Amino acid sequence: MSYVKIPSHLVPSDPQGSDLLAQEREKSTFNVQELTLALYGSKELERYNRILKILENDPVFDKSNLYFMGRTELFKYALKKDKRLVQLIKEHKWNVEEIQTAEMFLDLPGPYGLHRGMFIPTIFGQGSEEQKKKFLIPALKYEIIGCYAQTELGHGSNVQGLETVAKYVPETDEFEINSPYLTASKWWIGGLGRTANHAIVMAQLKSNGKDYGPHPFIVQIRDLETHQPLPGITIGDIGPKFGYNATDNGFMLFDRVRIPRFNMLSKFSQIKKGTGEYISPPNDKLSYGTMVFVRAIIVTNVRISLARAATIAIRYSAIRRQFVDKDEPKKLKDGRIVETSVLDYTMQQYRLFPVIAQAYACFYTAKAMVDLYMRYLKQSSEGDFSLLADLHASSSGLKSLTTTMAVDSIEDCRRACGGHGYSNFSGFVTLYQNYLPNTTWEGDNYILTHQTARYLLKTFREVVSSKNPEIFASQSKKNPTITYILDYINYPNQVCNATTSLDFKNNELQLRAFGHRAAYLIANAVDQIDNQKKSWNSMLIEVNRISRAHCQYLLVKNFITAIQEQPQQIEDERLRILHSNPALKKVMESVCNLFVLHTMEKEIGEFFECRFITDSEAKLLRSQVFDLLKEIRPNAVSLVDAFHIPEFALRSALGRYDGKVYETMIDWASKEPLNGITLDVNPNSGVLFRNENKAKL
Repeated sequence: MSYVKIPSHLVPSDPQGSDLLAQEREKSTFNVQELTLALYGSKELERYNRILKILENDPVFDKSNLYFMGRTELFKYALKKDKRLVQLIKEHKWNVEEIQTAEMFLDLPGPYGLHRGMFIPTIFGQGSEEQKKKFLIPALKYEIIGCYAQTELGHGSNVQGLETVAKYVPETDEFEINSPYLTASKWWIGGLGRTANHAIVMAQLKSNGKDYGPHPFIVQIRDLETHQPLPGITIGDIGPKFGYNATDNGFMLFDRVRIPRFNMLSKFSQIKKGTGEYISPPNDKLSYGTMVFVRAIIVTNVRISLARAATIAIRYSAIRRQFVDKDEPKKLKDGRIVETSVLDYTMQQYRLFPVIAQAYACFYTAKAMVDLYMRYLKQSSEGDFSLLADLHASSSGLKSLTTTMAVDSIEDCRRACGGHGYSNFSGFVTLYQNYLPNTTWEGDNYILTHQTARYLLKTFREVVSSKNPEIFASQSKKNPTITYILDYINYPNQVCNATTSLDFKNNELQLRAFGHRAAYLIANAVDQIDNQKKSWNSMLIEVNRISRAHCQYLLVKNFITAIQEQPQQIEDERLRILHSNPALKKVMESVCNLFVLHTMEKEIGEFFECRFITDSEAKLLRSQVFDLLKEIRPNAVSLVDAFHIPEFALRSALGRYDGKVYETMIDWASKEPLNGITLDVNPNSGVLFRNENKAKL
């Protein structure tokens, strides 16, 4: 519904956005559809298009009014959306990948999100077979709706410091769940505020006077008929937030609530009936399984968020024209001079092209993370948990690095769109607001780096103290951390030795650079802690640097490995497509080089510190980054087109595929409900709206 009638004869001044994007696409040196296939693969792309068609044609998922909704209206829409999604899941028998694809397109956090994202996976990963029968089966059928209650008002990242208590009562064979302090209130729990009727509650296990640390317990929190909180449980929504307002994040307090002993998730650890004896898990890190899985999914989702931001900013920058370049004025066919495309300014390229490169880098690291997780699942099912430490460290550090990178890049892309980037219609506002929590949940990004660094320092000490280095040499083929640590130990004085800017395109040099820097920082920290006896707290800034350097190495290595893969060794269809097409491989080499060298330039201080690079080589590096911007410029629009992000998910007037930016901006503005209200602006009048009965405010 339009509240303002826009004159139909008016069109944007020439050149038209659709023509400008068409010209950009004509410059492309590769086939966009083939690159899309190389990114997703035929199976995923078929699923992608099939599910998109279903969602686009369902009126329940109409997004046209989303930008005008207040919180209550938005939550109502989200609940309706989630209910319809459950119906489609049952109707089409969608598997996990299909559900994740649908959620990506719908792009609106909803009240069932934590049920699918944490409640079900936790029961699946940490529940016994009997517990799965009782809780997992009805959860999968949505007969019960759950959430994951870990974070508290007074504790978040420090899980060991949680204050909620679960005390075993041998007389009745029950646990008593209690909140002894106000700060023990569960807080920020998605889906808890108004939706969930069950919760996995992380609480301090106490039995026979001993504390066994936090463990997960399944607690029914609302009556299944009335949906009212059960006795002894206080629940509410925590109120409006910076974003994520379609989800009912909630709080919860327990007043000595009893649950059966059976409700403690017991795949790995148990309490014996009657005696209260604690049975320890075979590996004290096994409870990390769900967190590792969720962090791997978060890293996978980074690629889509970066792709969305880059798509909007690049397309809009190709259409938006500002100022006349007096050195190279642009002319239309009729000879008229027009303003320069914002995308032709090198500063805009320097801001945006690295975001394209980040998105592609995350595509390949996401694949590596999923592959590593699947290997761990297979090995752990056979009793081999050797991959867990590396998987936990990598997923923690990469979650921290990539989500921070995504948040920064989304905001950089928004700013690169100038004033229109501040409008909700840009698509950036809700994207940024809803993505921002990723830097905090599942581990605060700074705290997570501790876990990664501890693993790296431990590995370094083991390699250095080993009396049999051949063992680590053989392991290095599977563990990139050991590879660069061994290289550093054997060749501590490695240097760049670049003589031309082209030398920086050498992948071997790039890997040496990032590996040497990471190993140097690790070795330096070990020396300060072990020899200089510095405290862990005094080293936290170094800890963050170590995790960042290591995870940037992983991103670089995964990208280079994908580009360098030997054709005869390729099993993955996506990589076969990439390597069978010289034009695709060439453009991806440019993108890979930009990601590596731009990252290196941003971190140049640490490459100076480890003496890998000199000031003259740094100038050559910067020169090569500028040259890569020129290489990528003709393909900029096509590179974001290849991400294949549909309008249904973008919800952006600026990032439209057809280039109709200004027509869409003014059309959407005409539908602002405020435009349907006539005001009484007389300060002496008590009337605010002349047609108040029609106002939806």
